[in-house]
Amino acid sequence: MAAFRKGLVDAGISDGSSITIENRWANGQYDRLPALAADLVSHRVAIIAAAFLPAALAAKAATQTIPIVFLIGSDPIAAGLVSSINRPTNNVTGIAFRFSSLWAKSLELLRELVPNTSVIAALTNPTNPNAEPQLRDLQTAARSLGLELVSVTASNDQETDSVFPMLRQRKIGALVITTDQYLVDHYDRLISLANHYALPTMYPLRRAVEVGGLMSYGANLSDAYQQCGAYVGKILRGAKPSDLPILQPSKYELVINLKTAKTLGLTIPPTLQMLADELIE
Repeated sequence: MAAFRKGLVDAGISDGSSITIENRWANGQYDRLPALAADLVSHRVAIIAAAFLPAALAAKAATQTIPIVFLIGSDPIAAGLVSSINRPTNNVTGIAFRFSSLWAKSLELLRELVPNTSVIAALTNPTNPNAEPQLRDLQTAARSLGLELVSVTASNDQETDSVFPMLRQRKIGALVITTDQYLVDHYDRLISLANHYALPTMYPLRRAVEVGGLMSYGANLSDAYQQCGAYVGKILRGAKPSDLPILQPSKYELVINLKTAKTLGLTIPPTLQMLADELIE
């Protein structure tokens, strides 16, 4: 929210003096999103900012007139949010940091870290409409690298806790965490389990590595939220969503936690260290 508000200020909008922000949180329970979106529409808000695909889809289903600015990690055209990147549809525009295009690189980086593994797992939240597309992209990327990909799912704490002993039992060599709000909200739990079971894990957001995760590769989420706030500000100042093209990151970052690697008994190859945008010690 701090980054989002900075984006608003960048666009000339001061929170509190000229606007009021109404927050609605589903806390990873996606079935609550349609009601939350409908509630915002009933309050006749000026604009809706929707973080991640389930929220964006709920907002679009709730209104065809109120401007919507989304922030998602997937393809907005394939998701049905817009029909064009350069000329978005009607009342919808936003930021897409396209994690689907990064899975091949994420798997490649994991394989370089643990070259002796041929089987990698991917953790998705099955209640997320983006879970299947992410898994398809990962399967395609794994095949191109000669890896076997095992799909595991979790949408609550009990399922999350059961995943890791099962992965150890199956002798899975590494794990990729996909993009999902429930999983992001539970990074502390995921990191604790991954490190307890000494499972090399790739996260999509640097936030995970900052709090003890091993490695992340993806766009900078704070930058994306700031861009989202700036787009909201531009629309509040008179721009039309259809005049604002979908923004996509020009740079992705690799972050590695050397302390966690040491705890897991891993040696980070010099080539990976040179590729890293940041090494956390």
